[in-house]
Amino acid sequence: MAETILDELRRYVEFGTEDEARLRALHPHAAPHFERIAKVFYDRILTHEGARLALESGDGQVSRLEVTLQAWMDRLLSGPWDQSYYDTRARIGRVHVRIQLPQHYMLGAMNVLRRELESVADVAFQGRPTDLAATRTALGKILDLELAIMLHSYREDLLEERAKLERLSTFGQLVGFIGHELRNPLSVIETSLHLLRGRLPDSDERITKHLDRIGSQLLQANDIIGNLLDLVRDRARVRSPVDVGSLIRELTGAVERPERVSLSLSGLDDLPPVHGDAIQLRQVFRNLLANAVEATAPEGEVRVDGRSSDGFLELAVEDSGPGVDPEVRRRLFEPLVTTKERGIGLGLALVRRFVEQHGGSVELDRSYGPGARFRVRLPIQAA
Repeated sequence: MAETILDELRRYVEFGTEDEARLRALHPHAAPHFERIAKVFYDRILTHEGARLALESGDGQVSRLEVTLQAWMDRLLSGPWDQSYYDTRARIGRVHVRIQLPQHYMLGAMNVLRRELESVADVAFQGRPTDLAATRTALGKILDLELAIMLHSYREDLLEERAKLERLSTFGQLVGFIGHELRNPLSVIETSLHLLRGRLPDSDERITKHLDRIGSQLLQANDIIGNLLDLVRDRARVRSPVDVGSLIRELTGAVERPERVSLSLSGLDDLPPVHGDAIQLRQVFRNLLANAVEATAPEGEVRVDGRSSDGFLELAVEDSGPGVDPEVRRRLFEPLVTTKERGIGLGLALVRRFVEQHGGSVELDRSYGPGARFRVRLPIQAA
């Protein structure tokens, strides 16, 4: 069996079973200090303006991040240091890329944790120099391992992010060309269809049927071009208070679903209004609902849950379908990426663009299954 990245890194820093035992022995001494260390950590990192801007506009309030850091330290000292450990730590590096946190802030912050945990070890093993030396060595190894994992995933995701930007740039140029070159012939077809409807007899059902099919396909083609252009152009948004709960209830009647697909709504009645563009938000939730129904068909359940927290509206759209193919999860919100046989991959790309234009975020909940859950966060105040 080929050596995993985790195995390679463990071997490189010489992290073994004795180091694991030393960390587990330190854990009960360190656990009472986790809350204090987390506060010291964020007090220090938030003194740097660049880090503060990245964190405060990224994954949430500092108080929530402090709780996350306490769980991180708990796993750091208790293990197990297996593939699940690696995957969890690698996601942290990806978060740093997403919120654009420079690497040097992470390196400095890790040194704060190193110093605080070494101070705890100094007190815990005072008068036992052999145990103290071995514990300090184990701490050094695991923190070096942490840095290596995060830097590896940071580099991978940064390279992927740059490649994605290059793809989007090419995509934008292509879309501009398509929009210009296809709109003219479609306009000619639409005009000709209008003339034919006026001159051909309505009594011939076969002719009427084919004219209706042409009209339907024209609408679909124009919608696709409009969606493509929406991905690359900055349309002026009309901001006003939007009752997202009422908007979603209206959409439940507009989205077609099979009889055996049930739909439940909860937490929508008391949501405060969002200051946003009603047209864009309608398309966001229409796309998410339509995707959930299609994934669930021919039978199952679709659920929409809403709540407000920390100045944000949080809405989850869940389905009991087969879930999202792991091969496409990381590129799920990119244009032209789809799991549907007849889809072209614009719906979720538009969802992300419109949500981010409102200062919010959308993500696929990786821990949910076997279906899929999409989480949308929108600021209640104007972004």
